Amino acid sequence: MPSPRRSSLIVAWTGAAAFAASLLWFVYSYLVVFGRPVTSGPVLEPLIRNFLLFSVFALHHSVFARSHIKAMWRQAIPAELERSVYTWVASALFAGVCLWWQLVPGVIYELTGPLRIAGWMIQAVGLVFTIRASNALDVLDLAGVRAVQRAGGVVDSSPPALNTSGLYALVRHPLYLSWALFVFGSPVMTGTRAAFAVISTAYLMLAIPLEERGLIETFGHNYDLYRQRVRSRMIPWIY
Repeated sequence: MPSPRRSSLIVAWTGAAAFAASLLWFVYSYLVVFGRPVTSGPVLEPLIRNFLLFSVFALHHSVFARSHIKAMWRQAIPAELERSVYTWVASALFAGVCLWWQLVPGVIYELTGPLRIAGWMIQAVGLVFTIRASNALDVLDLAGVRAVQRAGGVVDSSPPALNTSGLYALVRHPLYLSWALFVFGSPVMTGTRAAFAVISTAYLMLAIPLEERGLIETFGHNYDLYRQRVRSRMIPWIY
């Protein structure tokens, strides 16, 4: 039987794998499945279903961002597994959103020629930004692996540092900017893609103030100074 520490590492690493798998599933779904045009059918019904489906995923993020909910979780599970369990649940919910997303009829627009290439380039920039912003934060920390390693003394137990350089000097949430570039950069905007792009990005914009409350709790006055220096939350000079 594996030791408790080894069991925690197994949970953390498999959670990180689930996180990566859910992101790959999203990329496939958005580029392939959501790109299939639907010529006819109801519009309002799939839009409502998609909104409710994404709301379940969004509710998990919003609820678990609350400090008192985190405190409750720490009483039920080892503290070092808090982030990993969150990652597991979020990955499963996100994969479910992509799997059960309803197709929406219509094509909003289809770019051709140089504009089509420009759309692909915007999506590529979004992917590059995602990689750079994630590396700056430490992907394994986001996935919950580092917390288990810190608890076992494998890595430094000092609290994470506030990153304010690179893309974080442009906007405070470059991962969300990357998301918007990828989902809105598609040169063929089907009704299905448009629904996903609008609903998901709107949620991110609404979630930022809640997320920043937690960041203020973590980094204190340093984060307030950072917000004063970098005014843009997600979209440079706009939001």
